Amino acid sequence: MTQKSLYAVITALPGKEEEIAKLLKELAVKVRAEAGCVRFLPYRLVESPQVFHIHETYEDEAAFKTHISQEHGKIFNEKLKSLAKGGGSEVNFLKAVVE
Repeated sequence: MTQKSLYAVITALPGKEEEIAKLLKELAVKVRAEAGCVRFLPYRLVESPQVFHIHETYEDEAAFKTHISQEHGKIFNEKLKSLAKGGGSEVNFLKAVVE
C-alpha cells in the first residue's frame, strides 16, 4: 500500500488571512474524520502569515480520490475563490525518499 501525500499552498488576499484560517480550522475537523485520512495539518508561515501550507497524507490513492469527492472540500474550494491569490490553492504531490 502506497500512501498519497501532498502539500497545498494558499496565499491569502490582503485582509483575508483570518477568514482563511477559520475555514481551514473547520475543514481540518471534517477531513481528519474521513476514512483513509492519515494526516491533515494546516500551517501558517511565521514570516509571511498570509501564506498557508497544508500537509496531507491519505492511506492510498483510493482514499485520496474519496477525499477530493467530499462535499466539504468542494464548499471550501468555492469559498477560497474570493479569498486567495489565484482563486485557490497550489497543490504539490510528494514522493517519499525513504519509506
